Amino acid sequence: MPEESIYKIVFLNQGKVYEMYARSVGQSGIFGFIEVEGFLFGERSELVVDPTEETLKSEFKGVRRTNIPMHSIVRIDEVDKRGVNRITGKVEGEASVMPFPTPIFDKPSGSGES
Repeated sequence: MPEESIYKIVFLNQGKVYEMYARSVGQSGIFGFIEVEGFLFGERSELVVDPTEETLKSEFKGVRRTNIPMHSIVRIDEVDKRGVNRITGKVEGEASVMPFPTPIFDKPSGSGES
């Protein structure tokens, strides 16, 4: 039986960069979203507890599957082993006010419609 894939997903959420690991990533049934399921978290038996990972664990407690907007995705990698889930600070140059999302697709110019 082949080994299950592990994906590292880096995305923006409310001005912060989330780095999480999951078993499954794919196109969502909702247009413009990426579906992520099977989040991987560290075991509670570890001696050192990472407070950031614990925060993420409680934020995603009970979540089987989440949909992330495509424009929020920074990167998705298939990796050999799971790392530490984390939230890093604000993106460089990021304003404290979140901009309203812009449409992914615009009407093509020169379409003849007014």
